[in-house]
Amino acid sequence: MLDEQHTLLADLAAGPLRDALVATLCRHLSAEEQYLYPAVRGALPGGDALADRELAADRQLRVAARSPELGELIAGHVRRCERELFPRLRRSLDEVALIRLGNRVEIALEAAPSRPHPGLPDRPPLNKWVDPLVGAVDKARDALARRVTYPEDVW
Repeated sequence: MLDEQHTLLADLAAGPLRDALVATLCRHLSAEEQYLYPAVRGALPGGDALADRELAADRQLRVAARSPELGELIAGHVRRCERELFPRLRRSLDEVALIRLGNRVEIALEAAPSRPHPGLPDRPPLNKWVDPLVGAVDKARDALARRVTYPEDVW
C-alpha cells in the first residue's frame, strides 16, 4: 500500500489535488507537533530523541511540500509512525490517555495552518498559540483564492 501511495504522490504535479494534499499534510504536522510529540517525550523511554527526530523530519516535509521528493518523505513518515511510534505509544499509554490524545489531535487539525510555514515554532507552548492564529489567516487566504484544502472537496 505504501508503494501505491508513494506512486500516487509522486505523480501529483499541481492543481487542486496537490493543494489538498499539502493542506492536509500541514494540518497533520501541526497537530502532531502540538500533541503527539509531547506525548512521546513524556511516555516513552528515549522519547526526547524520538520526538526530535520526527520534528526534524517534519521540517523537511514542510520545505519539500511542493517538491518531487514529497511522496518519498511522506512514505517514510508513515512507516516510522506505523512501525515504531504508534506501537510504542499503544504499549505505554492506557486506553483513556490514547483517546484523549486522539481527541486533542482531531481538534488541533481543525485549527491548524493549511500552508507550509517552515519558520513557525514547532514545540509547545508557542505552537499551541501560533498555529491556530496562522491557521485562521490561512483559511481566509484559502477562501479568497478558492483553494481546495480537503481531498474530499476535489471531486
